[in-house]
Amino acid sequence: MSVHDFTVKDASQNDVTLDRYRGQVALIVNTATRCGLTPQYAELQELHSTYKDRGFTVLDFPCNQFKSQAPEIDAEIQEFCQLNYGTTFQTFAKLDVNGSQAHPLFQYLKEQIPQDQELTESGAVQKTATAAPDASDSGEIKWNFTKFLVTAGGDVVARYAPTVPPKQIAAAIEELLTD
Repeated sequence: MSVHDFTVKDASQNDVTLDRYRGQVALIVNTATRCGLTPQYAELQELHSTYKDRGFTVLDFPCNQFKSQAPEIDAEIQEFCQLNYGTTFQTFAKLDVNGSQAHPLFQYLKEQIPQDQELTESGAVQKTATAAPDASDSGEIKWNFTKFLVTAGGDVVARYAPTVPPKQIAAAIEELLTD
């Protein structure tokens, strides 16, 4: 099993199989439009622009589970990202990342790298208490902008805390890219 075995909805509610990203290194991110971390969209776009021709992409999954910070409908979220941050990477339909309604993709991501293996800004493994009241040590996503780095073959190799700036992940992305 790999990330490529999952099907998700795009912002227009069309099914998208993640197999279409086979051969590309991906950064999967749960996002929100009204979060203090929302400006990370600019760095996500910078990573996408810098490495897309070498086989990298950002996969954006809006989520409204954390203090309702992504209340817009899918088309509005996509438009917000494009107009305010110039995003050109794929923005998918909103989904749940935690709880009984968590999308199977995020259940899988959390199983591959639980929260206690999440990397912080210093590069250390996360060992602190969770930030969100619904997150637990079981691997739940603790906040918007948690990031999962995925190989071209679909294997999850790293999980980054929400506060890790996307540009800080550039070296890890470069290690996975082939020229």
